Amino acid sequence: MQRSFKVVLEKNDSNCYTVTVPALPGCVTQGKNKDEALARIREAIQGYLEAL
Repeated sequence: MQRSFKVVLEKNDSNCYTVTVPALPGCVTQGKNKDEALARIREAIQGYLEAL
């Protein structure tokens, strides 16, 4: 089953990107660039949902 979640991507002071998922409290990750951050948040979402 494919699900979609809104994510918030922010560039921080160290030029890395932080990604959060407002609908999933505590689901947060980082990446060196946008592509890496978005790939990591997909993994984080999958792990979060499996843990529920």
